[in-house]
Amino acid sequence: MERPPTVYLMSGATRGIGLALVAQLAARPGTLVFSGARNPASSPALQALAAQYPGVVHVLQLTVPDEGEARAAVERAREMAGRLDVVVANAGLMNAYVPSDRLPLEAMREHFEMVNERVNVLGPLVLFQSAWPLLQQSAEPKFVVISSIVGSLQVGTTFPLPVMAYGTSKAAANWLGRKLHFEYPQLSAFLLFIYVSEDGGQYQGSVAVPMHPGNVDTDMMAHGFEQAPDFVAKTPPLITTEESARGILNVIDAARRDEEGPRLVSFDGSVLPW
Repeated sequence: MERPPTVYLMSGATRGIGLALVAQLAARPGTLVFSGARNPASSPALQALAAQYPGVVHVLQLTVPDEGEARAAVERAREMAGRLDVVVANAGLMNAYVPSDRLPLEAMREHFEMVNERVNVLGPLVLFQSAWPLLQQSAEPKFVVISSIVGSLQVGTTFPLPVMAYGTSKAAANWLGRKLHFEYPQLSAFLLFIYVSEDGGQYQGSVAVPMHPGNVDTDMMAHGFEQAPDFVAKTPPLITTEESARGILNVIDAARRDEEGPRLVSFDGSVLPW
């Protein structure tokens, strides 16, 4: 009997890391990828992938944190696949690159709430709430939050870029992913854990994993360098979106639930301090 496909739902799939993730997933055998975009009609690269991989890549209207669009995207997945195996909360925002003494409070509000319909904290929560019923239909549900090293209290606070708003919002997203891990023992979120069932058999619990994608050469990073050129020399070398996506998928594939709690994992599999 043919093995059913692994079903993915991805937010923020229009460009950058999200687009690279969709491209690499589509090239795998036995996958079905629901790819969220704020404006599908204005996403030519994503539409090209859908044309290249008909029946594999499905482009959906998904403006995080729009609850109606999130529910509609999940309903499309329910109609076509009946479940979700992996949900990746990738959509995000970083637009304030000023020292903390000059940081507008509105910039903080935007990173925690919304600007241009994109969010760092509400977005993953809305996506999880909408997707949870279908994740429960999977034998190995995984919920992944694309976070950042700047959300690490130990490492992120020493990061050379002036990203107070972005860093604090990613720290909140890390807390969210870690909380989901403990609140939903059948879920794997950004980090995975193995749950041993009462009958002694291993149950592949859901995994909630907050993940650092690496220092990636994206439009977001380029904009940051434009806004804070003095920090270019202090930033570690950048990797490509393809390298980041390849590493992220390797981590997701290998992730298993750990009852000690999730870890903040980098794209290369290394564990970062919270």
